[in-house]
Amino acid sequence: MTIGYHLKKLIQDFQGQQPLRVGSLIITVYGDLLALRGGAVWLGNVINLLEPLGINARHVRTAVSRLNKDNWISPHQVGRKSYYSLTDSGRRRFRNATPQIYAGPRSDWDQTWTLVILPDHKQINKDQAIKELGWLGFGRITKSILAHPMPDIRPLERTLEGLNIRDDVIILHQASHELTSSAALDIMVKGCWNLEELSVNYRKFLERFRPVHQSLAAGDLPGDHECLLIRLLMVHEYRKILLRDPRLPDSLMPAHWEGNSAYQLCRNIYQLLLGKSEHCLSTTMETEEGLLPPPTKELFQRFSGLA
Repeated sequence: MTIGYHLKKLIQDFQGQQPLRVGSLIITVYGDLLALRGGAVWLGNVINLLEPLGINARHVRTAVSRLNKDNWISPHQVGRKSYYSLTDSGRRRFRNATPQIYAGPRSDWDQTWTLVILPDHKQINKDQAIKELGWLGFGRITKSILAHPMPDIRPLERTLEGLNIRDDVIILHQASHELTSSAALDIMVKGCWNLEELSVNYRKFLERFRPVHQSLAAGDLPGDHECLLIRLLMVHEYRKILLRDPRLPDSLMPAHWEGNSAYQLCRNIYQLLLGKSEHCLSTTMETEEGLLPPPTKELFQRFSGLA
């Protein structure tokens, strides 16, 4: 099968998703494609990018309006053109998500846990705190206690500051006692995180994108815009799974964890698409100052380093 066939199949699979979450896809556009290029773009570019996916201008404008209300992006009008740029809150969320999406599997663990204890008073939005800490991989032990064995501390700190609860929570760093059995840990992990559902989703990802990699690795590279679309659809599907993946150390995960294979596959495809997809961004998208600025060096640090 050709890469054109695989792209058509990816688009069909995307269009078959119900409901079609255009806002989530636009978040992927900003997070993967634009965040390291200034984080601002003309709305018409977003419309043109997504049109081959069956998403029309009305759908894009509706989704962008909602993202504006949710403080992800903000508009700036220049003449008849609307430009949308990441807000400070949007940039914080993307910085927090970067280790979750692009970092590799974790093998080393010192048997310690980070616990976040939320207060019971009603001055804080506990539901929002649990939601955003969940994005960082924290699982709920009780209604007010969340845990993770290897959290990224800086995103945790930024999240607590962004929620304005930094001075309200208690954070403990505790080692597992030698009396703790592996069976008890296994039960706790299964209670805090739905690893079975994650495993199913990773298998579906592998089945969908392995044929894509085979074609690309054989030299069947499409045009710049098609490379950009494949990259966008792949990262979007991968991101949806990753945001539910706590990224626990290997010793706490089931044997032969599919997430490790999915990471390597995503990295390999990303590497093959990077040059042409970035060229498409450089030549077709604009800010109010002109073409997009070049990406920062952080782009090439994704997936443990890209050539």
